[in-house]
Amino acid sequence: MIDIHSHILPGIDDGARSEEDSLHMAYQAVEQGIHTIIATPHHKNNTFENSRESILMHLDILNNLFQSHEIPLTLLPGQETRINGDFINDLQNGEILPLNQTSYVFVELPFDHVPQYTESLIYDIQMHGYKPIIAHPERNQELREQPDKLYNLVRKGALTQVTTGSLLGDFGKDVGRFTREVIDHHLTHFIATDAHNTTSRPVNLWEAYDYIQDEIGADVYYMFLENAEFLVKNDIVQQNEPQRIQRKKFFGLF
Repeated sequence: MIDIHSHILPGIDDGARSEEDSLHMAYQAVEQGIHTIIATPHHKNNTFENSRESILMHLDILNNLFQSHEIPLTLLPGQETRINGDFINDLQNGEILPLNQTSYVFVELPFDHVPQYTESLIYDIQMHGYKPIIAHPERNQELREQPDKLYNLVRKGALTQVTTGSLLGDFGKDVGRFTREVIDHHLTHFIATDAHNTTSRPVNLWEAYDYIQDEIGADVYYMFLENAEFLVKNDIVQQNEPQRIQRKKFFGLF
């Protein structure tokens, strides 16, 4: 299996704090059947900034460490960049690091709202030859309250990635319920761990895939598996026709 979202690089964001933590995460990943991880440290989220050069350097160090410990796990480069007004300029000048240096690029939204320029940015990213992937949209409060906004973004070309912990209920019932709706309505294309450690934010990809196979269906199970592989190879991912999530409206009696 391939995990396309992980904070396994040590000491550069809120993920692994040390090489020892990274090793523990690596062992956990291998036990889950993961052979490849895209390392995606935070960038420009008002707390952390991790440049392309810094990420590539830390990636080489950790890959060499895994080899010395005979851990059968390969790390690939990536970055989780918070949406900002300089996104296109940074993409053009090489500051933003696409996933495995392909045409796929993560876009992280704030957790409490969707910036007004989001739809315009999603369009501009595509016009510059890249494929935007919105990271964990199910954890965005405005998208949960107004799911049509997510539908419109997907319909206009955005891909999305939901988090394993969201599906498994680690972020609460509301997030878990919405994650299932997003999957059922073909509004997401990838699932990944967004792992930060081995305890509160663990590598739990197999648990999520097991749930998907049992509770959602083999078609979604294989789509997620294959799309991760397609992304790494820079191939075209599978997409189903997006559907609106209907919200019931209740009217009071006067």
